[in-house]
Amino acid sequence: MGTEADTTYIIPADAEPATVPGAKLLETVTLEQPVMRGETAIATITLRKPKAGELRKLSLKDILTSEIDTILELLPRISDPILTDHEVNDLSPGDLAQVGGVIRGFFLTPAERAGYQKMIDAQT
Repeated sequence: MGTEADTTYIIPADAEPATVPGAKLLETVTLEQPVMRGETAIATITLRKPKAGELRKLSLKDILTSEIDTILELLPRISDPILTDHEVNDLSPGDLAQVGGVIRGFFLTPAERAGYQKMIDAQT
């Protein structure tokens, strides 16, 4: 039985452009306040759309409502670089909200995504 570290993720070529958060399998987040790891500042993190096993022991309702404890528990499982519990707990409120929005976006249905895209297109 493999572990999460043994898993290889293949990103389809068609997983590219989208303007609605979560439409891609990977989303890069630029942090307002970089996370410090020793003397290294982590200014961007990449979030990967979670697989079912990474949602283990989490409530889908809590993910969809961006419940803070749930975001803090899920984030190390899907971030690159992998953030520690301490680093996740030190995120600024704005960065936590941004990450929560990206995570919520991973769970949009195609109909929801299309609705958001229509709203975005109407404003441009």
